[in-house]
Amino acid sequence: MPPVLIDFHRRMLADRVRHDAYRAALAYHLGRGARSVADIGAGTGVLSFFARELGAQECWLYEPGAVLGLAEAIAARNGIDGLRFVPLHSLAVEDPVAVDLVVAEVFGNFALEEGVLDTLADAHRFLKPGGALCPAALQQFVAPVASDRFARELGSWSAVGHGLDLGDAHAVGCDNMYVYAIEPGDLLAQPDAVQRWDALEFTPTVSGQRVGGASWRLAADGAVQGFALWWEALLAPGITLSTSPSAPRTHWDQVYLPLARPLAGRVGDEVAIAIECEVGGGEAGIAVRWRVDQRRGGATIDARDHDIARGFVD
Repeated sequence: MPPVLIDFHRRMLADRVRHDAYRAALAYHLGRGARSVADIGAGTGVLSFFARELGAQECWLYEPGAVLGLAEAIAARNGIDGLRFVPLHSLAVEDPVAVDLVVAEVFGNFALEEGVLDTLADAHRFLKPGGALCPAALQQFVAPVASDRFARELGSWSAVGHGLDLGDAHAVGCDNMYVYAIEPGDLLAQPDAVQRWDALEFTPTVSGQRVGGASWRLAADGAVQGFALWWEALLAPGITLSTSPSAPRTHWDQVYLPLARPLAGRVGDEVAIAIECEVGGGEAGIAVRWRVDQRRGGATIDARDHDIARGFVD
């Protein structure tokens, strides 16, 4: 296994917030009669290990990567039985054994970037009638970013100096999404700063085209530098896992959508963002576009269009 991948798993295994939320969800479902579990994208197997400890009689671990062998070794070392290891991506399984509960953690920093929609839509094939899916639903949130610390970093093209104008490179860079540890103090300081732009249930027919948006009436003069995105997954009734800047930190960070230049806002201005996402599109495997409009007195005074399809250079 390449060192970079084992370190990815190390960071996940160090994430107690993630583990505690999934463990609580497993306890909920197993406490209500679930006995067999399909662990999709099992990785090192920790969710199946929790499930067996909490009462699952049998767990099927689906994982196409070499890490599945590591999961087998860890299980053997810890005396964990009742596990069935399947070295396949769940989408490639032709006749899955039906189970009471499917559990999967295939989220990215941008929730949809690791194929969660396709994986969980397909996961219904693995369920017995009346079986449960964990997670069951997802919400995605957006908030304007007032801090300029990310914009300053992305603007470092201008620091090259030596008489070079790298404005074209900066423009390409602004048609991209970035992962940062965004703090509550980086966000627009007003009560309605955080808004939901998308909500979905992981049904068999969930759409890979996500369209939504949000708008704000500025309560004070100030610049909007970009936008922060994060998500919250419903794992079981009353049990959620959130990557909000205000929630306990996880191994996931937030996503930053930049603007090529800040919006110079005044009190009363309306700032609106429209977000479109298509899973499976573009060079990155996911297409994301965002349009930002600034209105003053009912008239549009600024408009920006960004598209990560323009943010790649071969």
